[in-house]
Amino acid sequence: MEIFAHRGASGNYPENTIAAFKEAARLPVFGVEFDVHMTADGELVVIHDELIDRTSDGTGYVKDMSIADLKNHDFGSWFSSEFQGATIPTLPEVLDVFDSTDHKLNIELKSDIFPYEGMVEKVLDLIEARRMESRVIISSFDHAAIQSVKQLNPHIETAALFMEVLVHPLDYLHKIPADALHILFPAAFRPSIAEVISSGMPVRTFTVNDETYAKTLKQAGVQAIFTDYPEKMHSFLLSFK
Repeated sequence: MEIFAHRGASGNYPENTIAAFKEAARLPVFGVEFDVHMTADGELVVIHDELIDRTSDGTGYVKDMSIADLKNHDFGSWFSSEFQGATIPTLPEVLDVFDSTDHKLNIELKSDIFPYEGMVEKVLDLIEARRMESRVIISSFDHAAIQSVKQLNPHIETAALFMEVLVHPLDYLHKIPADALHILFPAAFRPSIAEVISSGMPVRTFTVNDETYAKTLKQAGVQAIFTDYPEKMHSFLLSFK
């Protein structure tokens, strides 16, 4: 079963920071997952929340701030004083970390709350300029964004994100269309998701930090997990046959 470092190695480092990504890049795991928003001046930045309040010393919405404003804030001290001074990374800065690795890069477009006009095009332009199309999965809860990705570049792998139990998921996924299903892990045990697994479409689950759940998901045929503790989970899955 494949492992993605969720927001980088976010169990031991401040999530979605260069420190978390450098640790993930060091690990022999399959991939890394991170989230993209867009600033007021059109820059792509890597952060999970719409607000900077939880993971920085500032307040406010990413969409209302310039990249210069955001770079003035500390995104590490909330986690530990060891990471004081960490700044919000741009998408190009994160891609730089993985430029010389072979990790799969799951870029989640966080446009399900605010639509971020033009973000899909900016992300695709960057990926194409760096010739990273084969290394990328674009995922989102904003399924219209996934649809746009497929229209603009059919060769890039896409994944639809869901939190809830689904009815006839295959029909819906084909309609978007999406190449994979990313779902909150308890829902992965439902019969409807077993149908997706049986079809051969990749099913990946989040956020799995418990070894017992990882073992059960592997037995159920789930292709990959997103975890905050990629090194620990990698060691466990190597030992579990």
